[in-house]
Amino acid sequence: MTVQTEHSRDMAFISQARFRALMNAFARPGTIVTVTCPNAPRPLAEATAGVLECLCDFETPVWLAPSLETSSAVVEWVRFRTGSPVGPAAEASFAVVSDKDHFPDLDIFTSGSADYPDRSTTVLIQIEDFDGKPYAISGPGIQQNRSFSAASLPPDFIARMTRNRWLYPRGVDVLLVSGDRLLALPRSVHIQEA
Repeated sequence: MTVQTEHSRDMAFISQARFRALMNAFARPGTIVTVTCPNAPRPLAEATAGVLECLCDFETPVWLAPSLETSSAVVEWVRFRTGSPVGPAAEASFAVVSDKDHFPDLDIFTSGSADYPDRSTTVLIQIEDFDGKPYAISGPGIQQNRSFSAASLPPDFIARMTRNRWLYPRGVDVLLVSGDRLLALPRSVHIQEA
């Protein structure tokens, strides 16, 4: 009983730390935070697994990129650790993109409705690293401009994010993920080359 109680308490602290990190990321778009999940099955990034484990349950379907969906270890981990069904993009509450060569259009995901803009997909995009091409963002939560770098995003990433922003207050929210680090790009931000 004591071991199970201590484990449950540890898991509660871990979940709270993950949730705080995510709230900080969304409150300060473009700022890198750490979200750990050491038991993440490869090729699922540690921060991706931490977000899914923290926010998903049986009522939040998850879409996995084809390179992840073919991994039985990833699919089983998502189902077992979160209870989430793995299904089509149009029904997903969360989506995980992991292959820059087969990067889907953001409009295949749910962008919410005029009455319920919050019922949209949160898209986690696994990237190689937070080095590479520089981007600048502005908008709510950013005093002037903020910049970040990201490797392995598609060449038309800015155009895709711009089309997504035009839908505001509808649209998808994006998390860029590398290893145990992530940053948030809410649908309200304006993104351009730095």
